[in-house]
Amino acid sequence: MIFHPIDMDTWSRKPYFDHYLNNARCTFSMTANIDITRLLPELKRNGYKLYPALIYMLTTVMNRHTEFRMGYDTDGYVGYWESMFPSYTIFHEDDKTFSSIWTAHHEDFHVFHERYLADLAVFGEIKQFTPKSNEPPYTFPISCVPWVSFTGFNLNIYNEGTYLSPVFTIGKYFRQADSILLPLAVQMHHAVCDGYHASLLVQEMQALADAVATWLPCSK
Repeated sequence: MIFHPIDMDTWSRKPYFDHYLNNARCTFSMTANIDITRLLPELKRNGYKLYPALIYMLTTVMNRHTEFRMGYDTDGYVGYWESMFPSYTIFHEDDKTFSSIWTAHHEDFHVFHERYLADLAVFGEIKQFTPKSNEPPYTFPISCVPWVSFTGFNLNIYNEGTYLSPVFTIGKYFRQADSILLPLAVQMHHAVCDGYHASLLVQEMQALADAVATWLPCSK
């Protein structure tokens, strides 16, 4: 995967990056409800599960915007990846532990879903933190807390505050009046993203949920 270093001398965001990384190192969290009233029944009707669909949707939105794909190369240069893959948690019901698996993304949902199922079949029962080896540096984390419909979620990463990729946490969906709502929390680094970018991500996730018929195959 190609990494694009940024020319710091011409980067319009450099003053913000310097301030929120060096002067007032800052991350922020936002939690919003995604309306999945259209999405959920369409997935069930066509034999797909919600979790891989949400992973696909998050990765699709991530790969639309360079602000979400920021990071460092092995030499410490700031830049962005050409695209990113999801690294997501799976739960082991018997001992209540979890593992984190990554899957190569594909723009076609059916292809991605097949890759997801293949990784789950091979690595899903291995009781290790990262059972699938050789995770590339261009992954981003997704976790799920399907037992509670939270209204806020704050995740703290203690790595000197230099982790630039968004971090996602999915909650339990719930019914409200005639709608089905799903909590989605995202943590972003203020050095590369602002409230506008977090809002944009939520809006585009909602648009994908509403337009499920445009990307979901009619049958597996």
